[in-house]
Amino acid sequence: MEAIADAVERETYYKTKVAELYANGKAVSIASVLEIDEVIDPAETRHWIMAGLRSVPKPAPRSHRKRPCIDAW
Repeated sequence: MEAIADAVERETYYKTKVAELYANGKAVSIASVLEIDEVIDPAETRHWIMAGLRSVPKPAPRSHRKRPCIDAW
């Protein structure tokens, strides 16, 4: 902005850029609110959750007791 010599032109440029950022901010804000509902159909939610859970590897079998020592206190 320092390269723009005319004060009126600089102010116009500044206001244009601020308006662009506000418009972009509003779009990002509303996208974060509606993103999941728009991407995943609520009727398919169970399918997606189960697919995610099935993709996790099973833990290794336990080789020792679950609680080897229980403190009475």
